[in-house]
Amino acid sequence: MAPSPLGRPTRGTTGTNRLRRNDRWIAASAALRTAADPLVIDLGYGASGVTAFELATRLARVRPDVEVIGFELDADRVATARAQLEEVRAGRTSFARDLAVSFARGGFEVPLGAGRRPAVIRAMNVLRQYDEADVPAAWASMAARLAPHGVLFEGTCDEIGRIASWVDVSSAGRPLQFTISLRLAELERPSIVAERLPKALIHRNVPGERIHSLLVELDREWEYAAPLSTFGATQRFVAAVGALKAHGWPVVGDRRRWRLGELTVPWDAVAPAQALRGS
Repeated sequence: MAPSPLGRPTRGTTGTNRLRRNDRWIAASAALRTAADPLVIDLGYGASGVTAFELATRLARVRPDVEVIGFELDADRVATARAQLEEVRAGRTSFARDLAVSFARGGFEVPLGAGRRPAVIRAMNVLRQYDEADVPAAWASMAARLAPHGVLFEGTCDEIGRIASWVDVSSAGRPLQFTISLRLAELERPSIVAERLPKALIHRNVPGERIHSLLVELDREWEYAAPLSTFGATQRFVAAVGALKAHGWPVVGDRRRWRLGELTVPWDAVAPAQALRGS
């Protein structure tokens, strides 16, 4: 008998375009673009296979040879996604009939045959129900399955994909950098991402923690840049991030990413400063 998949069931919440911001990030990543075998895992895709279909569609624009495998703990969810895939193959959806997507049962162990190792593992909204203390082991389990230069992207987003954040984790299980990604239109303040931080950071938005300092200062620069709202929210956000960088925050990337509502910093810039009380 095959061993049970590693992990705990998620709520299964998913929806069209919910993970589009993370899809875009993966499409731009060196892990995908330079991979000898562009195998991508959509881990914990939820009650519908739509995120895997969307991921494959977007990634194929930069790597036509990409392959996406969706893994879920729940056998019924796998069956649902496979039924959806039959509809795709029959040409009854908006997705390409020959989309390189498949679905299987699996968890943090990422069960792949023939010695294959993925270039990318995407695990969005998977660790929300875990304790913070469980995160390093979960990262290590997934990262151990990656190709040598592969990357795990683990994080959280809201139900309609307007607010998201994630951590890039190396194949050695080491967090590399942290990104927030926001829909700028109608954005009240950037710190709204606090409610959608990855599990490693969501309880750290308190005075004395680096992530709290980042969000406080980003909100402050957003307010200072308010006069630029005349030219649109994009210009306002670009100015706010530029000011953060000028004040010493080690912002990664340039205006091209900022214009997308993205802000990335090295993990060390936001890493938890101390153990949580009682952990």
